Amino acid sequence: MSGITKRLKIRTFASVFLLATAFAPQLYSQTTKIQHVLLISVDGLHALDVANYVANNPKSALAELSRHGVTYSNARTPANSDSFPGLLALVTGGSPVTHGLFYDVSYDRTIFDPTNTTCTGTAGNFMVFDESVDLYNSQNVSQNVIDPTKLPNHLVNGNCVRMYPHNAIRTNTIFEVVKAAGGHTAWADKHPAYDLVNGPSGKGVDDLYTPEVTNVGGLDNTHSVVCTVENDQKKVQAIINEINGLSHDGSKATGTPAVFGMNFQAVSVGQKLVKDNYDNSCIDDTDPTVNQQPGGYTDGSGAPSAVLAYGLQKTDQALGSMIVALKNEGIYDSTLFIVTAKHGQSPINPAKVNKPGHFATLVGNLPDGSTNPAAIAITNAANCPTGSCGFVQDDDIALIWLQGQNIATQKVVDYLNTNAQALFIDEVMGGAELTLKFNDPTKDSRTPDIIVQPVYGTTYTGSTAKNAEHGGFSFGDTNVGLIVSNPGFRASVVKTPVATSQVAPAIAQALGIDPSQLKSVRIEHTEPLPGVPSIQ
Repeated sequence: MSGITKRLKIRTFASVFLLATAFAPQLYSQTTKIQHVLLISVDGLHALDVANYVANNPKSALAELSRHGVTYSNARTPANSDSFPGLLALVTGGSPVTHGLFYDVSYDRTIFDPTNTTCTGTAGNFMVFDESVDLYNSQNVSQNVIDPTKLPNHLVNGNCVRMYPHNAIRTNTIFEVVKAAGGHTAWADKHPAYDLVNGPSGKGVDDLYTPEVTNVGGLDNTHSVVCTVENDQKKVQAIINEINGLSHDGSKATGTPAVFGMNFQAVSVGQKLVKDNYDNSCIDDTDPTVNQQPGGYTDGSGAPSAVLAYGLQKTDQALGSMIVALKNEGIYDSTLFIVTAKHGQSPINPAKVNKPGHFATLVGNLPDGSTNPAAIAITNAANCPTGSCGFVQDDDIALIWLQGQNIATQKVVDYLNTNAQALFIDEVMGGAELTLKFNDPTKDSRTPDIIVQPVYGTTYTGSTAKNAEHGGFSFGDTNVGLIVSNPGFRASVVKTPVATSQVAPAIAQALGIDPSQLKSVRIEHTEPLPGVPSIQ
């Protein structure tokens, strides 16, 4: 036999609830003892945060995991560090080169506006997969499902149909691979648009739970670290239920998933906020140590403010509750526990914060911003309301899809380089430099024509609410914490550079599955993480 039969844990209620079958299909190799992988993304968590927290909190959950785990102190996201490509790196083993997603709000030259239900006219439109595509009630409360009328349309076999997030991904996920091998799968995240993790099949995750963290026109939990912790706790309870062999809501016995996990938002929010609960929208935020207090870091060494320290502490306590649940169920030894992050956040040093305004506005304000063809091309793309007129997405990066690609990219690149100081630009990627890292934008409908990386600390925004952001290529954005833990491991630190895309093949390998089952792994030649002990 090439595998062993997986035993499913069954929760007993007042009467014994029997599963339809006593055994799951063959899944794991005979040489591995790992039966479950718990993947956690603490969004915003830097390697420096991990090092500081473990050193200052030796009895913490992160410290326990590191004492019998491999800590990767030089882990980086493989490409731009927005949440979508950041998570997809972890679950596909790839980058936008194969999975095709650059941002949760981006552009595709082959799709159509949500109102264009016949897919006629010139193609090209925004690809929006954030909180705005939720179905809301009359009180502006998300129903935690996607409203299909808000999704873009695309042609499939000659038919004009809605493009769901899982339709947008071009490669399969670890959930699909594990499910195909007979394993149960689950995931929890911050928006219904994380339907994305289902993969192209649309069915990769058996138990997907997406309590909205940001209600458009309603309560935005991310204005307060306390409200964000409360939203995170919904997902934590889902994980506890799943560890106990139940569905996320505890309503039925499913068996502990083979691969499951969630994202935390509290650390990211604690890093971003200029002032916690600045609009008093979180009525439960009564803790005077954080309410209305400044967030972020206090200096360049990564010392957290009280607001960020609260997010770190509550997240660590939640990780501790998962460890306890795994031990209580008797499956801690057979679980690979991975803590990492979709992305980091920059800048860490508050002295570096620079918020000059949106990128296209800065371009338009240049002396020749209203007359130079390159400047006009950028401002036209930024001012496009809908349809095939390009797009500019900016945070601590600027992604530029030029309108109809009707101006030579090199002209725009040259113009931006000439005005680099006024635009706070560190690097402009376009033409040959861009295609060294990504697909050719003249052949790939998703790849931006130009990518601008600003000077470290610069975020292209005028927001007074946040002092940090993610999405770019800077060290603060891309250097993330990563611990791979199991009680059978000895503590070790790997300082060799690794990519978070190496997590997905490592998960497959731990479960006795060939990592090449992941399409991105095959195409991008992604190796599993080095230094993980052989699990016998």
